[in-house]
Amino acid sequence: MRKPALVMIAAMTAASLSACTYASQETGASGASSADAAATTDAFDVTTVAVNEDAVALLPADIADRGTLRVGMETSYAPAEYLDVDGTTPIGYDVDIAAAVAAALGLEVDIQSAAFDSIIPGIGTKYDAGISSFTITPERTEVADMTSYLSVGEAFAVAAGNPAGISADDLCGATIALQTGTIQQDEALQMAADCEAAGKDALEILPFDSNADAATNVVGGKADVLFADSPIIGYAVTQTGDKLEQLGDAFATAPQGVVTAQGSETTDAIAAALQGLMDDGTLKSILDAWGAADGMLTTAEVNPA
Repeated sequence: MRKPALVMIAAMTAASLSACTYASQETGASGASSADAAATTDAFDVTTVAVNEDAVALLPADIADRGTLRVGMETSYAPAEYLDVDGTTPIGYDVDIAAAVAAALGLEVDIQSAAFDSIIPGIGTKYDAGISSFTITPERTEVADMTSYLSVGEAFAVAAGNPAGISADDLCGATIALQTGTIQQDEALQMAADCEAAGKDALEILPFDSNADAATNVVGGKADVLFADSPIIGYAVTQTGDKLEQLGDAFATAPQGVVTAQGSETTDAIAAALQGLMDDGTLKSILDAWGAADGMLTTAEVNPA
């Protein structure tokens, strides 16, 4: 669940991102090897995806003529989208979904690593679509179209055994680690304000450039709680060798969507392609491979309420 696009004046400058797998942290606190942090599945074979002629017919001429689907993606959000151990190759279920959508449209996929806040402002000019764990929110659908494909919750994690005795029902007095620019950052700020208003111990927020950094600091004891999307929490537990454990149940489930230009032919084409991938089982196969199939949606709805 990434932060709503409240600041639409963000620069549209794509940024090359360094590898953010859990084994890449300099502290070494994660205990994961480079092999552990590599892809959990073989690269998705796009040759298995049949071209969806109905979806192709909806494509705008400029994209069809170009032959590529340009996808903006912030590649530090494992297991959805992140860089493999080579530091350059995007992997994750959103990467596979982007490739499958492009294949269904008879196109090659061109994934462009970008700063998260730059993706929505670049839709329709720099990017044809944004596929980067975008939670569908009213703020976003005011400026772009969003086609749903996955439902994701949020969750907390703590060091294994919960040595600090943290309760998911009351985080006041704890130090919470999270990724900058996510919806969790906004929610943590509200939690901190609620703690102050109630006269309780302060909730300290430690923002990091990636969830990998946030997780490493919880494992290392610099923070008490990791706050992220539920698939990211599950992945962090695995990639840290079970040095983390989920705290309580997932909550605040919400749909995520592919971002496209508002009212565009691209929206129609991608929605049709996504629906085809849902109907023929391709989307489930991709999500199964990454352990995220529980959240799969069966209707590719544009701008769901």
